[in-house]
Amino acid sequence: MTGGTVVAGGLAVAGYQAAFAGTEATASASASTGAASASESCMQLMTSVTEGPYHLDGALVRKDITEGKSGVPLTLRLTVVDATDGCTPVPGAAVEIWHCDAWGYYSGYTTASPGGSAPAESEDGSTADDDTYLRGYQIANANGVVKFETIFPGWYTPRTCHIHVKVHTGGEKEDGTYEGGKVNFTGQLFFADDIAEQIFTLEPYDRHTGTYTRLDDDMVYDGGGAASGLLTLEPVKKKDPSKGYKGFLTLGVDPDAENTGAGGGAGGGTPPSGAPTGTPPSDAPGPTASS
Repeated sequence: MTGGTVVAGGLAVAGYQAAFAGTEATASASASTGAASASESCMQLMTSVTEGPYHLDGALVRKDITEGKSGVPLTLRLTVVDATDGCTPVPGAAVEIWHCDAWGYYSGYTTASPGGSAPAESEDGSTADDDTYLRGYQIANANGVVKFETIFPGWYTPRTCHIHVKVHTGGEKEDGTYEGGKVNFTGQLFFADDIAEQIFTLEPYDRHTGTYTRLDDDMVYDGGGAASGLLTLEPVKKKDPSKGYKGFLTLGVDPDAENTGAGGGAGGGTPPSGAPTGTPPSDAPGPTASS
């Protein structure tokens, strides 16, 4: 695996040249090395993108966000560094992610159609909470590292496969969620077409049929590779994608910046382009402005 670092209007992204460490101690040492090597090339080149219409406040602080949702396992490792201070780690930063399930449904909006032909969200047989699955925060450790256990996202018309991400600083964990502070960056993480299309031939993804939007045709991804949020992916077991993937990226933020992503960047607008087709249910929890 290879990777470089590019800072993006408050955010830098980098692929890691390492696999997940077997222990937390090894992982921390690897993160420190990665942050140090990134420091020489910190430079602002890119802006944030829209948060999309389906962000919800109050996501839980937790490592495993699946709640039993079925799909190909994805272990996501993100490292937060300060782009204004030599890409040094930002301990205590809160990284928030959210994404759709294998059939393209978001928690909180489970009746919004993902486009194409897909089973109803309720047919997946899981015991996941319809308001909270595949959403969560993690707090960066001393080396700026967070890790999530999730599943490879599905897709919805007209978007390519992606994960939404926000970086928060200055707040604190309270009542199981993250409160206060400000949002330094809002963006999206992307997946290589060849890997995504292979995943979508597997159960349960293959029950969602239709025209998949590749990266080059997506309205948000701008073709910039890691600088545009493209994850570095490593298979857990070569030649067997069903065993899962590990995803790596470095997020270099300006802790003094504030960018909620609302209505700005590629795919912006009110509501932003790329929303799943359909109207959110009337009883769904309503999104509120991020603090």
